[in-house]
Amino acid sequence: MALANTKTDSSRLTHRSAMSLSAVLAGLIAVAVSYAGPLLVVLEAAKSAGLTPEQTISWVWAVSIASGLVCTVLSLFTRQPVMVAWSVPGAALLLTALGDYSYSDAIGAYIVAGILGTVLGVTGLFGKLLSAVPKPILAGVLAGVLLPFVVNAASAVIASPLVAGGLVLAYLAGKRFLPRYAVFVALFAGVVLAIFTGELAAPQLSLSLAGPLWTMPTFNATAIMGISIPLLIVTMAGQNGPGLAMIHASGYEPNDKLLLGASGVASVLFAPFGSHAINLAAITAGICAGPEAHPDPRRRYVAGVFCGLFYLAFGTFSTAIVALFAVIPGEMLTALAGVALIGALQGSFKDTVTADHASPAVLEAALITLVVTASGVAPWGIVSPFWGCLAGTVSYLVLRRGAKV
Repeated sequence: MALANTKTDSSRLTHRSAMSLSAVLAGLIAVAVSYAGPLLVVLEAAKSAGLTPEQTISWVWAVSIASGLVCTVLSLFTRQPVMVAWSVPGAALLLTALGDYSYSDAIGAYIVAGILGTVLGVTGLFGKLLSAVPKPILAGVLAGVLLPFVVNAASAVIASPLVAGGLVLAYLAGKRFLPRYAVFVALFAGVVLAIFTGELAAPQLSLSLAGPLWTMPTFNATAIMGISIPLLIVTMAGQNGPGLAMIHASGYEPNDKLLLGASGVASVLFAPFGSHAINLAAITAGICAGPEAHPDPRRRYVAGVFCGLFYLAFGTFSTAIVALFAVIPGEMLTALAGVALIGALQGSFKDTVTADHASPAVLEAALITLVVTASGVAPWGIVSPFWGCLAGTVSYLVLRRGAKV
């Protein structure tokens, strides 16, 4: 489905007529998945670097508010479900790197990475690089990113058969009788079972407003080399590339200059408050850009809008959100992410192995891409989507050269 048709048709819809409960719930579930795992990486990085509670809360506030603003504004403007979030591989990188530098030097490095990412986005350089890669290979990257999340759901069921297993069964029942609300049915069942079994404890919530903490950046060449460059690579390769691929796979034609440029600008503006990087999201995009959000592609942008609004609300009360997600059973969230991404994984698998007019060389290279990406290898701190795309592209060039014409 081309965006030209989608956008023309969606212009005839008012925001009120485009509204749907399934899209709103998809936005909520996307935010829940974002806070469930990725937020824990941020909190662990803050802890390992010895950040103060005020600096940690400001970091959570900054990535939440920045993500919320970009999601809401771009989804409304483009009439596409534009999903952004904070860089998960970037936060993982900071687990070991952040403590080696002063906090103000790290903030300066975030700004440099954001500026470089903005330049790559608005000039179209990154989009041109992606367009040169055969689509099945990009689909293989996306499938490799999604596959571990779905596979991990099986482990969660073994570890917590009542809560995680009940959640999966509820999803299947919902898929059979209420397909548009299957993920929400699973979430509701998981919460009820977690309360019943005592795995979900009452959190100690504080509804005090979270306050951002400004840090004057300083620029250190060592910190720029140690943080900016690796952060730029893992964010562009591990998040923005799969994020664009997900939007394409969902039937839209994204304006990569606009989306990457806006994400880069947000990264720069919110860096002094602790945000390390804002980028396009692939995992949550799989939740909001597919038919589970709404059968009509013209109305799925509402999921992006509400994802942004939930980000803004949660970021405003980030102190309470940190406490809330700390008590939710990990197996329940792992299973929820798995069932929520089954549809996106199915689509990316199909595009990887059954692309129209694709040569055997392309399809074999796409499978190599999937395997390398799903393996999670990360030599020199560079995440597996980069290596998967590189392995697939090199394999394609070798196989194509050796193929008979």
